[in-house]
Amino acid sequence: MTEVIIEHISKSLSINKNQIAATIELLDEGATIPFISRYRKEATGSLDEMQVADIQSEQKRLNELIRRREYILKKYCRSG
Repeated sequence: MTEVIIEHISKSLSINKNQIAATIELLDEGATIPFISRYRKEATGSLDEMQVADIQSEQKRLNELIRRREYILKKYCRSG
């Protein structure tokens, strides 16, 4: 599912998939937006704070949609 999220964010923000993947990995490890944009430029391809924040926002939004979808399918589409 992560690959789908990376692909979607890449298309919507016009940022390279490798930059998205590296940024998401750093965010998932608990790195903050300022830390990523200042000290991990080599990993993210020099994304600025706004781009990192946009990636974080899109990731949260998409993860929430996925959780809702799974809940709805589980609750309303039971087999049997």
